[in-house]
Amino acid sequence: MPHITTDTDHQTVLTTFEVTPGTCQDLMDLLTAAYRDFISQQPGFIAAGLHVNDAQTRIANYSQWRARSDFQAMLRSDEMRARNREISALCKGFEPVMYDVVATFG
Repeated sequence: MPHITTDTDHQTVLTTFEVTPGTCQDLMDLLTAAYRDFISQQPGFIAAGLHVNDAQTRIANYSQWRARSDFQAMLRSDEMRARNREISALCKGFEPVMYDVVATFG
């Protein structure tokens, strides 16, 4: 499970996907399979979560990695490059962005 804290050197990645209500579930199925069958098995993977807005026009993904290089290696793999071509066909666009946790509350 994700553990959000400032006291870590883990890499946090937030990815947003712009979709239509007609493709939202199809993309969720692809993302779920990608995490279940490939991404979660990669070196450095810690945890992830998938989120969908009420209108089914956006999917947000939160993931944690041991290091930036682990995330980058997963993205550059032949397997993930092929999966990203499928993912790209179902959405208007997506962008993974790496972040550092600077404050937490609650």
